[in-house]
Amino acid sequence: MAVFRPFKAVRPDERIVDKVAALPYDVMSSREAREMVKDNPHSFLHVDRAEIDLDPSVDIYDASVYARAAMNLEEMLADGTNIAEDKPVYYIYRQVMDGRAQAGIVGCASIDDYMNNVIRKHELTRADKEEDRIRHVDTCNANTGPIFLTFRDNGEIGRFTSDWMASHQPIYDFTSDDGITHTVWKVDEVDAENRLYRHFQDIPCFYIADGHHRSASAVRVGQMRREEHPDYDGTEEFNFFLSVLFPSDELRIYDYNRVVHDLNGLSEEEFLAGVRKKFDVKTCDGEDSIISPAMNHMEDSEGTGCAGKGILERYRPVKKHEFGMYLSGKWYRLTAKEGTFDANDPVSRLDVSILQENLLSPVLGIGDPRTDGRISFIGGIRGLNELVRKVDGGDAVAFAMYPTTIEDLMDIADAGAIMPPKSTWFEPKLRSGLFIHYLS
Repeated sequence: MAVFRPFKAVRPDERIVDKVAALPYDVMSSREAREMVKDNPHSFLHVDRAEIDLDPSVDIYDASVYARAAMNLEEMLADGTNIAEDKPVYYIYRQVMDGRAQAGIVGCASIDDYMNNVIRKHELTRADKEEDRIRHVDTCNANTGPIFLTFRDNGEIGRFTSDWMASHQPIYDFTSDDGITHTVWKVDEVDAENRLYRHFQDIPCFYIADGHHRSASAVRVGQMRREEHPDYDGTEEFNFFLSVLFPSDELRIYDYNRVVHDLNGLSEEEFLAGVRKKFDVKTCDGEDSIISPAMNHMEDSEGTGCAGKGILERYRPVKKHEFGMYLSGKWYRLTAKEGTFDANDPVSRLDVSILQENLLSPVLGIGDPRTDGRISFIGGIRGLNELVRKVDGGDAVAFAMYPTTIEDLMDIADAGAIMPPKSTWFEPKLRSGLFIHYLS
């Protein structure tokens, strides 16, 4: 039984919500964040990346950065940028990207559910990244960025969401600079809130889709507050953390592609010979090109499968255990040979595992992709053109992946296993600043 409860949100005034809402802090550098907030004093990046309001020489982990974040957050409430709800409510948050919608419920999940594995994880976290968000949450006394959760819907919550959106007016409705439409409804009727709460109690578990560092940090701050208040009864706000909960069948995972900076001292011929030990290799070059039955033309100059003759042929995998490879101006289709993975092991059968264990490690010498500086990861939202650009610009080889599925993610979490790094890329990203959950 999972707990997911309403909360007293602090949220932007609807007249400037489009200026406040910001991408998550961890999808950009400090330099990029500084550029994004030019001429926008309302951006929530002034809270989530508060170093942008300090001299660039200040270390991003300096205590002054967290203090500035807390000050900026309080100023947003004092100057009317944000307003405070007077009672706990749920919200429905819908995003529409390229005509495709996903709608989730905004509320607070339980740190006990996290610790007891009712909220299931699939990634390892890094101590330095956790420590950063622990300090941010603790100093701000608030969860400022929501955790992206998912669940297997029994139909009840999806029907509730659809009915509410159809019969109520939204409190926010805007389109961000990247073309994504964000619409928010407030669920502020007591009977509806109680019905939702009971529906959630029928859900056996939630899954972290994105936000492992933020959730781990929120839980740690909750534990710290329990230590400070040994008489706590479990109802205090620090026992819960801000989340958006989406039905799994509404989510889309993009590919998370790989670029390796060199061939590990191998010639191109030696490298290809190593690849052929575990993969069938086909070129995408005219007479030997592979045409996808689903698409035999270029889509946005990229396409699916290999494109036809006379243009730069690209290969985007069309099924599991296939890979596109770009090397020296040419695209290849790689297909994993029999025996390269264990079909009964939810981690072994992941394409990211197959590529790592049969090519990146044995051929290119990438032992630990978490720490090896010779490999970079490119979110599929940036397209195959970005892989071409990287290799044509000096990197050695790029690999286009077939996206990990949401069922893969949940199977691994159910097994208590860990996905390899950079296995999933979710789009659209949840905006920060739309909802703030204070811990006291």
